[in-house]
Amino acid sequence: MTLSALVVGDVMTDVIVRPHGPMVIGSDRAATIRSHPGGSGANQAEWLAALGVPTRFAARVGAGDQETLATSFRARGVEAVLAADPALPTGVLVTLLDESGERSFLTDRGANVSLSATDLPTDLLDDVGVVLVSGYSLFADGPRAAVLALLASARERGIETAIDAASTGFLAEVGPDRFLEWATGTSLLLANAAEAALLAGSDEPQSQCARLGERCETIILKQGAAGASVGTRQGISASAEGLPADVVDSTGAGDAFAAGFLAARLAALPLEEQLARGIAAGARAVARLGGRPDSTPN
Repeated sequence: MTLSALVVGDVMTDVIVRPHGPMVIGSDRAATIRSHPGGSGANQAEWLAALGVPTRFAARVGAGDQETLATSFRARGVEAVLAADPALPTGVLVTLLDESGERSFLTDRGANVSLSATDLPTDLLDDVGVVLVSGYSLFADGPRAAVLALLASARERGIETAIDAASTGFLAEVGPDRFLEWATGTSLLLANAAEAALLAGSDEPQSQCARLGERCETIILKQGAAGASVGTRQGISASAEGLPADVVDSTGAGDAFAAGFLAARLAALPLEEQLARGIAAGARAVARLGGRPDSTPN
């Protein structure tokens, strides 16, 4: 089977906490607490597979979890190339949900911060039409060097490359200018409204595309319930409205959008349809708990 997508990013265990009312500082609050498989890159890979895209996923996990996780990904239609870390555990993310479904994160990236060049050999690029990198992989020195080298190899082969900006918290820590230096030359940059505003220094989508388009060919703005837009340094090229959805958990919505958009792009669908497919996948994601899709490949 010819592979169409390579995803590089984190594998996490998501611990999702939904308090039954406002937090009580220094005391108890009843809550629903559940564990789900997560990680932005892992979510994106499974969403791509669920949307029918042959997908390879490269990441680093705790050695004790490698076999179980590889089997789980395989059952979901993903070819997982997982390096085993002998010292660090698989990452863990605690998600705190408010009454609207919005979330805040506490992140221990674990083995993800040790991703190295040996974990990303260039033969991962064989038969690949697009490489999608989660921005989380750029926020630590070792993974960043490995990922940027792989992206350079992909560009040399004429493979389309995409980076998802991933996290305003980490973007603020490393600084927008540094992140944009790392992203320069990327075919596609995906960012939600807050990430785009931080990176571009503007809340206005036209200005965001103009600023970010100086570094990347195409900018995809994920605007939540408002929909999404695509643009270049010349400004917005296409926009699509959001879909109504009963929000249960917004975790993974951006990952689902990225998968839907890229699945349509790989199928050479029109730009408006690429946006529509991304929005539809995002709406599907927010209607369930956790960041992964329910279904196996279709």
